[in-house]
Amino acid sequence: MRTLRPQLASLLLLGMALAQRQVTVQEGPLYRTEGSHVTLWCKVSGYQGPAEQNFQWSIYLPSAPEREVQIVSTVDPSFPYAIYTQRVRGRGIFVERLRGDAVLLHITELQERDAGQYECHTPNTDERYFGSYSAKMDLVVIPDSLRVTAVPQTLNKVEHDSLELKCEVSKSTAQHSHVSIAWYRQRGSEAPVEVISLSRDFVLRAGSAYAQRQATGDVRLDKVGETTSKLTIYNLHPSDQGEFYCEAAEWIQDPDDSWYAMTRKRSQGAIVNVQATDKEFSVRLETEKRMYIVGEPVEFRCILEAQNVPDRYFSISWAFNSSLIASLGPNAVPVLNNEFAQREALGQLKVAKESDNVFVLKIYRLRLEDSGKYNCRVTEREKTVTGDFIDKESKRPKNIPITVMPLKAGFAVTAISRTPGVTYNESFDLQCIIKPHYPSWVPVSVTWRFQPAGSTEFHDLVTFTRDGGVQWGDRAAAFRTRTAIEKAESSNNVRLSISRASDTEAGKYQCVAELWRKNYNSSWTRLADRTSNLLEIRVLRPVTKLQVSKSKRSITLVENRPIPLNCSVKSQTSPDSHFAVLWYVHKPSDADGKLILKTTHSSAFEYGTYAEEEGLRGRLQFERSASGGLFSLTVQRAEVRDSGSYYCHVEEWLLSPNHAWYKLAEEVSGRTEVTVKQPDNRLQVNQTHRNITVLENEWVTLECLVSNRTSPSSQLLVEWSVWRPGRADKEVVAWLSRQSTLHYGDPAAPGEPRGRLHLESPAPGLFLLHIQNSTVRDSGAYSCRVEEWLLDPGERWYKRAEDLSGLITLAVKQPDPTLQVDTATANLTVQEKESFPLDCSILSRSSPESHFAVTWYSLRAKEAGDHTEEGEEEEEEEREAVLSVGPDAIFSPEAGRWEGRLRFQRLSAVLFRLTVLQAGGADTGNYSCRVEEWLVDPSGLWYRLAEEESGMVAVHVQDAGSTLQSVICSNDALFYFVFFYPFPIFGILIITILLVRFKSRNSSKNSEGKNGVPLLWIKEPHLNYSPTCLEPPVLSIHPGTID
Repeated sequence: MRTLRPQLASLLLLGMALAQRQVTVQEGPLYRTEGSHVTLWCKVSGYQGPAEQNFQWSIYLPSAPEREVQIVSTVDPSFPYAIYTQRVRGRGIFVERLRGDAVLLHITELQERDAGQYECHTPNTDERYFGSYSAKMDLVVIPDSLRVTAVPQTLNKVEHDSLELKCEVSKSTAQHSHVSIAWYRQRGSEAPVEVISLSRDFVLRAGSAYAQRQATGDVRLDKVGETTSKLTIYNLHPSDQGEFYCEAAEWIQDPDDSWYAMTRKRSQGAIVNVQATDKEFSVRLETEKRMYIVGEPVEFRCILEAQNVPDRYFSISWAFNSSLIASLGPNAVPVLNNEFAQREALGQLKVAKESDNVFVLKIYRLRLEDSGKYNCRVTEREKTVTGDFIDKESKRPKNIPITVMPLKAGFAVTAISRTPGVTYNESFDLQCIIKPHYPSWVPVSVTWRFQPAGSTEFHDLVTFTRDGGVQWGDRAAAFRTRTAIEKAESSNNVRLSISRASDTEAGKYQCVAELWRKNYNSSWTRLADRTSNLLEIRVLRPVTKLQVSKSKRSITLVENRPIPLNCSVKSQTSPDSHFAVLWYVHKPSDADGKLILKTTHSSAFEYGTYAEEEGLRGRLQFERSASGGLFSLTVQRAEVRDSGSYYCHVEEWLLSPNHAWYKLAEEVSGRTEVTVKQPDNRLQVNQTHRNITVLENEWVTLECLVSNRTSPSSQLLVEWSVWRPGRADKEVVAWLSRQSTLHYGDPAAPGEPRGRLHLESPAPGLFLLHIQNSTVRDSGAYSCRVEEWLLDPGERWYKRAEDLSGLITLAVKQPDPTLQVDTATANLTVQEKESFPLDCSILSRSSPESHFAVTWYSLRAKEAGDHTEEGEEEEEEEREAVLSVGPDAIFSPEAGRWEGRLRFQRLSAVLFRLTVLQAGGADTGNYSCRVEEWLVDPSGLWYRLAEEESGMVAVHVQDAGSTLQSVICSNDALFYFVFFYPFPIFGILIITILLVRFKSRNSSKNSEGKNGVPLLWIKEPHLNYSPTCLEPPVLSIHPGTID
């Protein structure tokens, strides 16, 4: 929407100015009847640009109050919407320009859909948008309920009869309205003559033609019912003949208290004929006076009194000193003689028929030679059958003599004033009195002259010209809008009234009067001139009443809160005063206050150097209360550096009558001491000391609890540090930034826990440091340091406080070794070539994650002749590693004599077996195993936790000599002969026996085998034997399946 509405009080950057564009529209709501012709006025003032402003009319319909519908524009023919285009083109809706800045909107035939809110808009021609550019009013369309009825009839009356006519007027308008009633008489195409009327204010008044008869009671208007009025005319005259009708108007009072006729209607007419009773007539001559001055006008009226004049024929002649001036026949065309014809041609004389019974001779400017006797003669004429006229009776009244006197040129001029000293915006009058008093028709011109204060030169201000016009001087532009000039009707006194006085009207005034005469040839001759005395007018500025509150106050607040500053005007000189308010701040380090903000009297804003330097522009909010005397400046998001002493400097400005603003007075307010401080430190971190002991490879959670903080919107930085045993300096482990980004501490050595650290905050104020798979190196005294950061009003973060938590002593230990190996001793006797097992049983371990390294040892007696060096005693036994299996399941190489005879088995996680195959006599001896327990730390490095050795197993290998079994097994041919060949031979024998039996059954049962008797299938025998030939083979015969 184009409309720029005036801003209300208490808005940001509030202000008003008188010197601004103002659009005014006719006040609403207006109630108008459907079908009537409606006009709405709109005007604009206080504008800049061309004198002829453009106007645009729109409507907001009740069905869509937010939607603008364009109607008509003075500048854009394409402006109307489609629903109004046809009516605008057909002049059903148009704009009439009254002057350059005022128009009338015409709606010639109001429709029901024309109801709504009308908006008058003026396109901007100013340098900047300032003021109001549109105004609105409401138009309500109501039905036309006025009804005016009378009985149409023809009445024939005789002179001196009475006439009664009735008219019924009714309405059903819901709004409060009045009705006026008037009766008219009309003859043919003549203008209607008002008989009598009853106004909307119930005032009864007769028309000029019937005023005398109404005063004598011959004409009456009576109300005979709720809606009926009766016209009564007694003593009818022949001039009463014609058509009588009544006209009613419905009036409604507009918001400006004026009354408006919404609709007018007339009834049907009643034709009234009046028959005259005789043919007599009389003539009289009238004029206003008998003594005249040269140049004065005179009018003679020849009045014919007769019955039924329109139906009779009369001729008129005018005479001066018995000489014919002019004559008028029945056709009313004047014929003038000689000199009077010339004067009539120059517009100095007029002969005319004013009505059927009134004839006029008018001389506009009398001459001295016009003194004499004047008369008129009326002759009744009769029209013959042939159309010619013959004179009948002729009558004339008495002569009227007049005297024309010359004009006296001696006169005096005096200038007076009752208010030589005035105050701004007051009015003063200057009168120019001319004596003697000349009649109004005497051509006298009066010029007011003016000498401004401080000047020595007079110039013409305004002239009341000899023909009654007003002519302004070239240098009187400042006076025209505020000066009125008028001339008294009874004299030539000219009054100059100047309203809203200012400096420009201060000075000396005088008036100059000139007496003129108009010559016969229309030229002018100045007969005399006179200059008045000097009048000095002093214009004083009003005495100021400005008072600004001097009260002092102190404000202490926390940063980021608003600083409210008030400046109260306790009294002012005028209700129209405007104020410029300058806001200052004084810092202890400054000698003078620094300007923050200035709001001019026209509500323009100017930021001071302090606001620019300190970046306050975006934080200032200025308001003015609706009452207009309280100004508020709010500094949003206060900072510590905003502390200082604040005060306002108020200037009172008034608008001079010539629309120029001037500063009347100024005052300074009391000071407001403002202290802005940072929020109190409320940061608290839990100070409880704790001890935590865990086993290596377990997860550890260290807690840092912030129990209180300065602000819920603050940001926290949490830093974890550790004092490790044997190190003097504190090490930063990790820290969580204000943006919740995890950072590690000092560059870590290999194996440091970077990948094992995890920082989280599961709840506000609770920060947890998780150490995954802890190691012994993680032991130490941990603490967290918390920094609280706040956002200052300048959007900058600063550290407000910090606090340390209590120490958390973390001890990470390796598991206690609980390795235990079976230390029981045992004796084992085996035959040569047999195998014997060597078990290594772990009875307990330190951790389920433990890995084991196992080594078997053989202890045997040394061979004879083996001695130690340097004569030491002989060793009874020597220790030999048989096999080693590392924690990573890597085997050591087999010694020479053990090669190919060892078999390793891990029967369970804690049971290892070494089997020695093909035992020989050299294997006799004591055997044991040594177990090492290994664990991996969280960094993936293996370390040996414990080791232990088992008890001894004494093994004795016997030499068994040659046996049957060994002989057989040592000879392959003998082995197959004994253990393999008998089985196939035995199988073939069984099959043969079964086949013989089967054939004998078939022969006895007539070949039943062919008919489905199942055959017996024998599976191949299965031989199980030990590959070591230590056990005899076992032959298993499994029965087959009969199909």
